[in-house]
Amino acid sequence: MTLDPVTLALVQNRLDHISHQMGWVMTRTARSPIFSQSHDFSCFIADARGTLISQADGIPIHTGGGGFAVRAILRDFAASIEAEDVFLLNDPYEAGGNHLPDWVIARPVFVDGALVAFACNRAHQADIGGGAAGTYNSAATEIFHEGIRLPVLKLIERGTVRTDLWRLLLLNTRLPEALDGDLHAMLGSTRIGAERLALLVEELGATQANDFFEAVLDHADRRFKGCIDRLAHGTWRAEEPIDNDCLEPIDGRIAVALTVEDGKLIVDFAGTSSQVRGFKNSSIANSYSAVYMALASFFEPDLPRNEGTFRHVEIRLPEGSIVNPRPPAPMTMNTVFVAHEIVHVMWKALGQALPDRASAGWSKAVHAVTAGLKDDGSRYVMFQWAGAPAGGGVEGRDGFHLIGHLITLGGLTLPNLETYEQLYPVHFKRQELRCDSAGPGRFRGGAGADYEVEVTTPADYAYRGEGVGAPSSFGAQGGKAGIGGAVMLTLADGKHIEGWKYGVHRFGPATYRSLSPGGGGFGDPKTRDPARVLRDVRDGIVSRDSAEREYGVALTPDGRAVDAVRTAALRG
Repeated sequence: MTLDPVTLALVQNRLDHISHQMGWVMTRTARSPIFSQSHDFSCFIADARGTLISQADGIPIHTGGGGFAVRAILRDFAASIEAEDVFLLNDPYEAGGNHLPDWVIARPVFVDGALVAFACNRAHQADIGGGAAGTYNSAATEIFHEGIRLPVLKLIERGTVRTDLWRLLLLNTRLPEALDGDLHAMLGSTRIGAERLALLVEELGATQANDFFEAVLDHADRRFKGCIDRLAHGTWRAEEPIDNDCLEPIDGRIAVALTVEDGKLIVDFAGTSSQVRGFKNSSIANSYSAVYMALASFFEPDLPRNEGTFRHVEIRLPEGSIVNPRPPAPMTMNTVFVAHEIVHVMWKALGQALPDRASAGWSKAVHAVTAGLKDDGSRYVMFQWAGAPAGGGVEGRDGFHLIGHLITLGGLTLPNLETYEQLYPVHFKRQELRCDSAGPGRFRGGAGADYEVEVTTPADYAYRGEGVGAPSSFGAQGGKAGIGGAVMLTLADGKHIEGWKYGVHRFGPATYRSLSPGGGGFGDPKTRDPARVLRDVRDGIVSRDSAEREYGVALTPDGRAVDAVRTAALRG
């Protein structure tokens, strides 16, 4: 059926706007700072078949695999989905989840008695039980160590909340008041989404709406086929190392063979390491989402964000590997690592097939989750987001400073430190950019952070510091990697402890400090505009020594201008 392209564009924009509206409701009503400040949730819309038609709000790693969750609902409840039902799920093996902390609330949308869509919110809960407060149990060796597992469940049935299930959920968290408020916020956001979707379908007419939803997917398919046509035909291979399994050093890797042929992409992870003991095995939904995110971010930013975009992408995930493990492998860390490594190998392979769009690598996080008791005896869980990693450079743009996890692409917001000091027993001492941490390049990488906070009470520290140690980014087209990261703890008695990549430890009052790593640079550093180098020196991003050594740029004695004669000599 031929549809008016103007109306089609308006329908796509309406769908995306509904996703944003759900996100605004969630941000303004959620109880936990992980939602109200950091935005660690994502809203998306699926059609009646469980195909994503909009994922405009939130964090890319959350939503790319959202269709798996909705299709699990249709699989388990196809004959009993009714108006005013609401579904809840999280399990990555049974329910299309990506990892256990990310709970999906999915609300079916009915118009004239027919199922037409689903309004969904996937949100990372502050605590779901398990062996460590804050959901990240670095010592986990089975999924049973990581918290409550939820198959597809009806949380609300024909408009009535299942209070027995609600009580079960609150009993399995260390933060029941927060979870109670956050679940209500998720329900409210999807109700707004469902109401707006119903209005859209009523305006278009139910039959016509289905035609438009399918046309939105077809348009995305055509757009991405144009991207595939720009890639050089052949098979392009790349690897990203994995030096630990969260428990001990290993010699592992994510390997990919990207084949471009006949308007189709085959993404084959044969050669990837077997599943590991630790908690960064990647579920099928998470691995698909990471591949989709890598492909979408490599090309133009206006590509449609729905599953139609990837109709001509075939993904092969070897069973029993770290990208498709067998149960009961743990996997809470997977949305960050190994999703980060999956994106990196995809970018490396794509950069060979289309060098003009190549990107340098982003650095990896050195976060910890801190949990303990407040002075009034109540529990708290604090995510140490502020020591965030940095982005890599691309042709025409430097990497972003302090941007957060690669898998968020900037969608995770750094919290307000003053608010954190009101909520938790902490006092912040510094949060500043690290000099000479950014990878040198014609377009340099982003700088990491020097972040320090005093924790005034005894606390548990769940470390998840993949960026500790060697450089974790990579340079592209002659650029260089940024420097590695570090974590340290100074106890009240002055004892100094070097932090770990992973582990769960308890200490008394202490000062926690993280040095997050820098992003990779793009292009030969000696071709960087000297005026840009001068600006970086004056901003404290690059030292004078590094300006001369890495960039071949000398400054005048007062540091206020480029010494053109000495620079010409340094650059030969």
